[in-house]
Order: sequence, then structure tokens, then C-alpha cells
Amino acid sequence: MARIRIQEVSGIARLLFVVSLVIGLALTQALHHPAPAIIGALVGLYFLFAIKVVRQWEKVAVLRLGRYVGLRGPGWCHIIPIVETLSPYVDQRVRVASVSAESTLTRDTVPVNVDAIVFWLVWNAEKCILEVENFIDAINMSAQTALRESIGRHELAQMITERETMGRELQRILDEKTNPWGITVQSVEIRDVKIPAGLEDAMSRQAQAQRERQARIILGQAEQEISNSFVQAAAAYAENPVALHLRAMNMLYEAVKEKGAMVIVPSSAVETMGLGGTLATASLGGAKP
Repeated sequence: MARIRIQEVSGIARLLFVVSLVIGLALTQALHHPAPAIIGALVGLYFLFAIKVVRQWEKVAVLRLGRYVGLRGPGWCHIIPIVETLSPYVDQRVRVASVSAESTLTRDTVPVNVDAIVFWLVWNAEKCILEVENFIDAINMSAQTALRESIGRHELAQMITERETMGRELQRILDEKTNPWGITVQSVEIRDVKIPAGLEDAMSRQAQAQRERQARIILGQAEQEISNSFVQAAAAYAENPVALHLRAMNMLYEAVKEKGAMVIVPSSAVETMGLGGTLATASLGGAKP
């Protein structure tokens, strides 16, 4: 989780404190009077609390006697100790918040655990500091609440197959809520959707049954297409007996063309196709003299 950086002593302030103290001690030894050391220590303490350094990606608000007077940063800035104070430093880089919703019911009353990631940034540091007490906690709580509400409006199948749509909806809801705070939500990504183990097994069996049903339907369609092809072939052979005769001879040739193959053909089939004389001639032609 992101952290709000509070006021801290900068390196420049420490250096000026040490330099002032050393100069004061040196003058005290030279003049043999404690006043320079005391003055040097007081000046060093002033620099220690008056010089602040704001990093490149940060902004900080200055409050004078509790009243807002402006923003400072990036770079070094000077404040009047005690009279002026600084708010917590505001990081304006893109940040990531991880939110989760456990055992939340979907629209079709299925308990799910959902993990999401929210990308957000502070676009107006003034509003962010003055409008909300702790904007980091506000973002996390708002994102978690919006995630639960979105889960309740969607069915389980939609959450699994339409994660991008759900993320865009969450981004829109959060952006409308956080814009008055000077914060914009760039995107929301649904990282994981977990369902109970028992329901997962039931869904797996359902998917398997649907695949088996689809396979049987495809097989039946294939059988129907094959039978239709046989019907068309039978009609063609009935009108052209010569074609049937040639087909039978081709089948017989395919069966006996392999070396060493033997095919037993009923005598009725041989007489029907008129193969008796043909086979005898082939045998005589292949016999050795």
C-alpha cells in the first residue's frame, strides 16, 4: 500500500545546521565569548526546520497559522517555523491499489472471490489535501465497495468472459467518485475470479457433457451425410449398370494388387460381373511356360 510521506529534515537543512554551529563555535573560541556559539546554534536550528526539499514528483501544501496559503514543490522551499507548517507530501505518480472482494454473491447468487488492481494518480494536489483526510484509504475503500456492487450486478458467466467490460465499468464509477478529490482512476483490471471448488467441479462436468453432446451431434450429421451419399450412388448405379460393373472390378483390383493377397469371391458375384473368362485369361497369362 502507498504511504503518505510526512515532514522530514532535509539534507540541506542538516548541512546548514552543522555549518552554523561550527562557525559559532569557532567565533566563540576566537572571541572567548559564548554568544557566537549560542547564536550559531539558534541559526542552525532555524535552518533545520525552515528549509524543506520537495522531490520532483511531489507537492506539499503550506499552512500559515492553520490557513492554506499555497503549494510548494518540486525543489527546495522555505517556511517560517512554528508560524507555517507543511501538509503530508503528495506523490503525483501513477499508483497501484490492490483490492479484493471475498465471498461476494453474484447476480445469480454464486459466491465468488475477486481480485482487482486499480491504477490511479493525483492530478490536483490542492483538492487532494483539502477535500479528503486520507486519500489513500479513501481510494482503497471506494474501490472495494464499487467492486462488491459491480459483482452483485453481474452473473458469473459475465464476470468470467467479460472482465474488460467489468473493469471499464468500475473505472467509470470510481472516477466519478474520486474526481472531486483531485484524483483520477486511469484503469481497473480484474486479476482473478475464484469460485468454490464444488461449483468448479460441477461446471467442469457440465462443460464435458456439452462437448460430448456436440461430438455426438457431429457424428450423427456425418452418418447422415454418408447415407445420403450412398443413396445418390445407388441411384446412379441403378441407372448405369456398366458403372456398377466397373466399380466392382476396381474394388477387386484394389483387393488383389498387393503381392501375396488372396480374395475369395462368391461364384455368383463372378458370374454377375462376367469375370470368369477374364480371371482365367489372367491366370493363363501369368503362368510360367
